[in-house]
Amino acid sequence: MANRLQHETSPYLLQHAENPVEWYAWGEEALQAAHDLDRPILLSIGYSACHWCHVMAHESFENPEIAAFMNQNFINIKVDREERPDIDDIYMQATLIFNRGQGGWPMTVFLTPDGHPFHAGTYYPPEPRYGMPSFRQVMGAVLDAFRNKRRQVEETGRTMAADLSRSMLEGAAMEPDFLSEQLLEDAALNQIQRADPVNGGLTRGKPKFPNPVNLEYLLRHHHATGDDQALQIVLLTLRKMAQGGLYDQLGGGFHRYSVDEIWLVPHFEKMLYDNALLARVYLHAWQISGEAFLRDVVEDTLDWVLREMTAPGGGFYSSQDADSDGVEGKYYVWGADELRTALGGVVENIDALFAYWGVTPDGNFEGKNILHVADMLERVAVRHGLSVEQMRDDVSAAKTVLYTLRKERTAPGRDDKILTAWNGMMLAAFAEAGRVLDRDEYREVAHANANFLLGEMVGPDGRLRRTHRDGLSRLNAYLEDYAQVIEGLLELYQATFDMRWFAEAQRLADVVMDNFRADDGGFYDTSDNHEDLIVRPRSVQDNVIPSGSGLLAYNLLRLTGYTGETRYEDAALAVYRSLGGSLSEYPSAFGQMLIGLDLWLRRPVEIALIGDPADPAMSAMLRTIRGKYRPRALVALSSRDAGSAAVPALLRMRTLRDGQPAAYVCENFVCNAPVISAEALAAELDGAPAVP
Repeated sequence: MANRLQHETSPYLLQHAENPVEWYAWGEEALQAAHDLDRPILLSIGYSACHWCHVMAHESFENPEIAAFMNQNFINIKVDREERPDIDDIYMQATLIFNRGQGGWPMTVFLTPDGHPFHAGTYYPPEPRYGMPSFRQVMGAVLDAFRNKRRQVEETGRTMAADLSRSMLEGAAMEPDFLSEQLLEDAALNQIQRADPVNGGLTRGKPKFPNPVNLEYLLRHHHATGDDQALQIVLLTLRKMAQGGLYDQLGGGFHRYSVDEIWLVPHFEKMLYDNALLARVYLHAWQISGEAFLRDVVEDTLDWVLREMTAPGGGFYSSQDADSDGVEGKYYVWGADELRTALGGVVENIDALFAYWGVTPDGNFEGKNILHVADMLERVAVRHGLSVEQMRDDVSAAKTVLYTLRKERTAPGRDDKILTAWNGMMLAAFAEAGRVLDRDEYREVAHANANFLLGEMVGPDGRLRRTHRDGLSRLNAYLEDYAQVIEGLLELYQATFDMRWFAEAQRLADVVMDNFRADDGGFYDTSDNHEDLIVRPRSVQDNVIPSGSGLLAYNLLRLTGYTGETRYEDAALAVYRSLGGSLSEYPSAFGQMLIGLDLWLRRPVEIALIGDPADPAMSAMLRTIRGKYRPRALVALSSRDAGSAAVPALLRMRTLRDGQPAAYVCENFVCNAPVISAEALAAELDGAPAVP
């Protein structure tokens, strides 16, 4: 018999709707039941693509005896962390404190009836193993404490709530002169020194996470200073990741992270947000280096999203699971004999292909092979007496055959809910790739997604909603949702110069300014009409995605450059100054904040273009702007003379020059004399003399 989760829209919650556990979704009904029955709350938080969440579900939540004990003694609440990042953040902070910095998913937290945490952990086995107590033993100990040490339990919960509240507000305000280019230099040096010079990555050892936000910061640092060491560590990391098992060599797209230090064995889930952020880093690295391999990764990743992660209405799905047929990674790995059978007669020299992809009879993952680039294609070709062209043809032919064959397997499950923040990230990726690579298909996908977000994810009150599935949009949006959609709309504006996208970005920024502000000038993660929780969350550090506060501050600075309205800049600077010394002490936790400070300290390059984009002269100027990595460029365009009411304000009173398209390069709305050729524009932007 289905439990209450049958009425939810989250695929993760629906996976548990047939459990014998009497699950509640988070809400007033569950909290009231805990009060009325005076029972502790067992809060279980996870997500659809989480391997160990599935393991614990099969071992414990589908076990009738364990479920009966849970139902008799607890109010059991199941939460999808992707739908409710506020609840996830609050109780993950508690879990980290209880477990001395150790946390993860599934997260298992025990609460008093008023929601205060008094014990927490992650995965628990059904029987004692791995040096861990069984789930039943943990529940028994928690229940004993709740019943027989109630005063101590409640004091622990109140103390934890107070500690969480303080931790979200701590940080002495910094002096204005602390925000300096030296801070940016020191942060970059810190990350370079911590990087792995052999295997790539911004940490050494295992596991390895891609960390795209900090990679992006190092690219910006290189752009501003010419620091080649920063560029080389980014390029090394990007090459190693895309050559490893972290990257799907057949279908494109990145898995979540690597369990080893060489990017070979991943956790096999694929997340929309990872691929959105990484696609943009690879795009920027290609703009700087010109390496065709990096562009290929961008296009293969976005093409994977088009094939497998795009909904009919224009939204993007959330993730693909690690498991298929209940086995982690099964969809992606190959036996050596299986490969020989599949590729016989397809390639010139299968031994060369095995050397290229690191295939062995014993495999590299539980007797199977994770395909990865084990050696340079050119070197493998020479060693096996093949031309480089033949080797490339063999690899291409093998990919086509194996990808087609793989599609006959049971595919990993897909979490088909549509999350606003993650869609904003992918909107930005498609919009920027569309304009940089001049691919109309990408621009069209971005246009469709923006229409979906503004049509389906905005409520009658003009505010965003968090999640959408089966035609229903629900839950208040969070700060990260607004910040990411604003980012995506600004990128789409720069790809199309359709004023609608800019106007909506500014409107949403004003919604945030009115409804998320804290007394000290920073921003909360939740709006002023959100439900009351034990604390109002306020995350300033990056996690697997950029912090909402950091990305919002960055985009407020961009809006300042477009509009000249200093209220946006003031709000952004209040965010930075609220961080205190944390920014310099832990720079790797604040990559998005550093990106914003780079924009503020080194100043935006404001470019106002007047003229028809189809005009050959204007088209050439657009290619000049888009052909290089220009991370601080803010570009606006009007096809005709712009009057005093033009939007964005950067365009106001800018005109054609003698009937010719013109470009105005400005700082703080103070512009150089307009130029009318791509060569002259390049000279202004790049500091090179114009060609007569």
